[in-house]
Amino acid sequence: MTDPFPPPPDGRLGRAREAAAAAGLDALLISPGADLRYLTGYDALPLERLTCLVVPAEGEPFLLVPALEQPAAQASPAGGLGLEITGWSETEDPYAVVAARLPSSLARVGVDNHMWAEKSLTFRDALPGARQELAGSVLNELRIRKTPQEIQALRLAGAAIDRVHSRMGEWLRAGRTEREVGRDIADAMIAEGHVRADFVIVGSGPNSASPHHELSDRVIRPGDPVVVDIGGTTRDGYCSDSTRVYTLGTPPEEFSRLHKVLLGAQIAQTDAVRPGITASDLDAIGRDIISDAGYGPYFIHRTGHGIGLETHEEPYIVAGSSLPLEPGMAFSVEPGIYLPGRYGARIEDIVICTEDGGERLNRTSRGLAALPLLP
Repeated sequence: MTDPFPPPPDGRLGRAREAAAAAGLDALLISPGADLRYLTGYDALPLERLTCLVVPAEGEPFLLVPALEQPAAQASPAGGLGLEITGWSETEDPYAVVAARLPSSLARVGVDNHMWAEKSLTFRDALPGARQELAGSVLNELRIRKTPQEIQALRLAGAAIDRVHSRMGEWLRAGRTEREVGRDIADAMIAEGHVRADFVIVGSGPNSASPHHELSDRVIRPGDPVVVDIGGTTRDGYCSDSTRVYTLGTPPEEFSRLHKVLLGAQIAQTDAVRPGITASDLDAIGRDIISDAGYGPYFIHRTGHGIGLETHEEPYIVAGSSLPLEPGMAFSVEPGIYLPGRYGARIEDIVICTEDGGERLNRTSRGLAALPLLP
């Protein structure tokens, strides 16, 4: 990152320590990633050298970093938290350094969900008496309900990606390749307020039937439906994610019917967001509409995923989840229909569960956007 993320609000480290103790964990071990950013604001590089935030259930937390990364850690928001930042030298064993500072009676430690296996296994050797568990069971509970400040950051992220979608006619034209269009979109995402483009999907024609299609050299043709799914990270550290469907000229008649069904399902789901509805029930609302229209087998993924410091995080809007939605939860609503080898469509908005319903953060039209065929 060229610009550091802002410091986290006061109290997060203390709440993490309290939550760890309440869960019966003696310490949390947090490596580079979203959990470390959430707690300290430090966007550490994931290196083979150990960087680890240690949060004991009793005692003060500290951040252990390679000595050559210590200036960067001190310059990050973590340096302004009053947090001890300790560098370790190339001749030291950083795992032994951590073990020496934790109680010998350590019985259960939480390691962050994305810690590299080699680091987790090395900690297992360094802390042989401690059972390792996922720290996500503790930290997800802190992160899943967004504060008003986080919701505002997500609103700004949603507005930034909306500005990119509103400019799609500048780049999406017949005769250009998906890759050429994707490069222009990525540049626009930076220009419109992101610090990085995390992903760009431009799926044209039959490629639109692949939900996670990679950019290719396929030339976009007249009549093609095009799925554009884009998202990035803003200067606040929060993510955007929105999908819209475009056509170059007049699309196949069946595709228009398919998109109309999909739009009805997505509107019904976003309108149904409210406290108390379960993730499974919200998924079923759109899935039933799509199934009743005969497209059930072609809706092949969950309805949505949580979003915040990561593009994908809790809560997941999926069949079988009894999780009731609560105010402050932020997630995507993105049903899709995909006819293999022919075409597909997906419509995606980020939605916040509020005290009395839902707030949709993406405001560009959800209708099938027909772009003119330019000479």
